[in-house]
Amino acid sequence: MRAALNISLPASMRTWVEEQVKRLGYGTASEYIRQLLREQQKRELQTQIDEKLLKALDSSDPTEMTSEDWKRIRRRVFNQESPRKR
Repeated sequence: MRAALNISLPASMRTWVEEQVKRLGYGTASEYIRQLLREQQKRELQTQIDEKLLKALDSSDPTEMTSEDWKRIRRRVFNQESPRKR
């Protein structure tokens, strides 16, 4: 379900948005703004992931991954993705 959100822009910014919509092939300014918001969400998520990875690296001495480590990780991932039998 979509909810409306009205924003006010200076004339120069509105003109710029309209130019971007035409130049990039969006149907409406709303489509363009939604895409900008999705991209910002992805950037923020990537930043969070990067911060967690750096924190994990700094939390202890790194060790080399073995083939057994990768097998264990794959088993965990595949077990979570497969439907559970009842």
